[in-house]
Amino acid sequence: MTFFNEENGFAVLKVKARGHRDLVTVVGSLPSVSPGEWINAQGVWVQDREFGRQFRADLLTSTAPTTREGIEKYLGSGMVRGIGPTYARKLVEHFGEQIFEVIETASARLEQVEGIGPKRRRRIKDAWAEQKVVREIMVFLHSHGVSTSRAVRIHRLYGADAIEKVRSDPYRLARDIPGIGFKTADQIARKVGIPFDSLLRAGAGLSHVLLEATGQGHCALPVEALREGAQKLLLVDDALVTAALDRTLAAGEVIRETVGDQDLLFLPHLQRAEVGIAARIRALAAAPPLYPPIDFVKAVAWCETKTGKTLAPSQQAALRQALTSRILVLTGGPGTGKTTLVNAILLILRAKKVRCLLCAPTGRAAKRLAQATGLEASTIHRLLEARPGVSGFARNESQPLEADLLVVDECSMVDVPLMHHLLRALPASASLLLVGDVDQLPSVGPGLVLRDLITSGVVPVVRLTEVFRQAAHSQIITNAHRINQGQLPDLTAAPAGSDFYFVPREDPDAIARTLLELVKTRIPARFGLDPIRDIQVLSPMNRGSLGIRELNARLQQELNPAQPDQPMAAKFGWQFRVRDKVIQTENNYDKEVFNGDIGQITALDPVEQELRVRFDDREVTYAYGELDELALAYAITVHKAQGSEFPAVVLPLALQQYLLLQRNLIYTGLTRGKQLVVMLGQKKALALAVRNHPTERRFSGLLARLQTPPPDPGDPRHLPHPRIS
Repeated sequence: MTFFNEENGFAVLKVKARGHRDLVTVVGSLPSVSPGEWINAQGVWVQDREFGRQFRADLLTSTAPTTREGIEKYLGSGMVRGIGPTYARKLVEHFGEQIFEVIETASARLEQVEGIGPKRRRRIKDAWAEQKVVREIMVFLHSHGVSTSRAVRIHRLYGADAIEKVRSDPYRLARDIPGIGFKTADQIARKVGIPFDSLLRAGAGLSHVLLEATGQGHCALPVEALREGAQKLLLVDDALVTAALDRTLAAGEVIRETVGDQDLLFLPHLQRAEVGIAARIRALAAAPPLYPPIDFVKAVAWCETKTGKTLAPSQQAALRQALTSRILVLTGGPGTGKTTLVNAILLILRAKKVRCLLCAPTGRAAKRLAQATGLEASTIHRLLEARPGVSGFARNESQPLEADLLVVDECSMVDVPLMHHLLRALPASASLLLVGDVDQLPSVGPGLVLRDLITSGVVPVVRLTEVFRQAAHSQIITNAHRINQGQLPDLTAAPAGSDFYFVPREDPDAIARTLLELVKTRIPARFGLDPIRDIQVLSPMNRGSLGIRELNARLQQELNPAQPDQPMAAKFGWQFRVRDKVIQTENNYDKEVFNGDIGQITALDPVEQELRVRFDDREVTYAYGELDELALAYAITVHKAQGSEFPAVVLPLALQQYLLLQRNLIYTGLTRGKQLVVMLGQKKALALAVRNHPTERRFSGLLARLQTPPPDPGDPRHLPHPRIS
């Protein structure tokens, strides 16, 4: 196998063919292929300008090998986990051409081979059974013109009868399998005979539009927006969309509700989450804290003596508010003393034996919170005890957290579903302190929780604005506040020892070349930073010459090039190598790694088809089929960097990114840098971003629910709408 593309099955093979002395190059498309197999190729001979004489196959199929040599190559190619070249040779020497039958029907005999015990034998048998089913799924997908790269994930989710499940409802793939969209599922549906104008297809299209909207931050969609989106996707008439919508409403798959002045359609779990958040927040805001008595003047004096820090009048006023409120939102930009204030609150309350729990949305944010407070802090998912294998959390109303005060940092990142889970797990007697910078990017998930809480007027809010003297020496902090006020950062030549630099470049290619030079040599040489571990490139977008896909490929080649003697895993559009920096792209409760966690590959095993990634203080193992959860992280989007800080940040800016150039994005990217930030590119692009300060509109009912008492169940405006037509 010279080349194989899992996305489209295109293969370049070197084969032994009867009547040919030299190896023959065959190019064509097939679901899967392993060295040692027989192939049948029908097509034409061509003379390629670059690669010479080739056989271009219009039809290409493979079958299991029958010769000893072929079987040994086949088993040793890595297609069966647990068997590499060494064990392949031993097994073929011992069992000959019968080895496949032995594995399948008499696997206990494998223990006759030196080095194979019960554990390896079971692993080989299970891996053999899995690869057979996975190959059947690959053939099924390939025959319907669909990428085979997600076959392992499909098998793991649906089991041995995966093909029948997909045949009966291909649209479940778009709902259940990351990386498979509606159009792919629709393609399979057409091939297996589901009519273009079926209610099943129309209902799946409606669900897809609503799910896509949640991916863009919406908790719901107006009725007309959903209908228009579905018609555009499905290319069917309005009557069919209306009938499908009536059907999904009747089945409870979608909920229609008038919230405020909006007629909205919700996925049920998001509607329940909004209702739950609003009810709990209103109850907290109406109740006094249950702390022991505190003499405020004495407490402040004691706190200042203990810490050696004098609290400014604004901080003292905020502290008083925190100690007298059941719920408080604390917001402010960098250098405004949020950490000092949180530490003062915790110091005073813990002296009164108040049980305090601290959490943040990401592992890096939790680690930073722990370092800042000297107390234990965890991710929200770990605090709530995410349950592997099932959705939801162990902590809820029936098993609440053991705390009198819950502190949640980086709240701008917390979306509606996660806030609902947190509030469900908050003890009835506990207080809540929400800390975050509302001027940063909003959560990737649905809703604008922090902004809605502040805007509602229901919750006490402390907004810190005074930049303290020590922080004012930092150009990162000074320029962050300038950007937040709509002013350009100071772009004059930076003085020695500055932590902020702007490097002007006009041409996107020049920006990319300079970026590579900065990361690989200039920043490490001047600041003593490790180019992989310490320097993080942040880009506004995924695609384009300055998007993260292109930058990751170039940075990997410069910082961690391929070595002839080192294995690599080429999966899902990436080449993974030992030392690569990677990012988790979805929550995985089984492995306890979550969307946005960044780690480094420490080992790669082509025989077991596994690699290991170190995340902070622990290692996590991934099978090759799970690598669609990982992406290279030399460059990541600003959105993915939320909640994290890095020793150094490099931020490329060009007008080609204009669709995403916004003030809160630049502000968020700048404030991710701890010791150094280098902005690189076009001043026009930076100026455009600073000027562009749109108020993000997300369809949600949370703000209205917070501001309005719960409806009277008998009020006809709030009765369910059974039909759309």
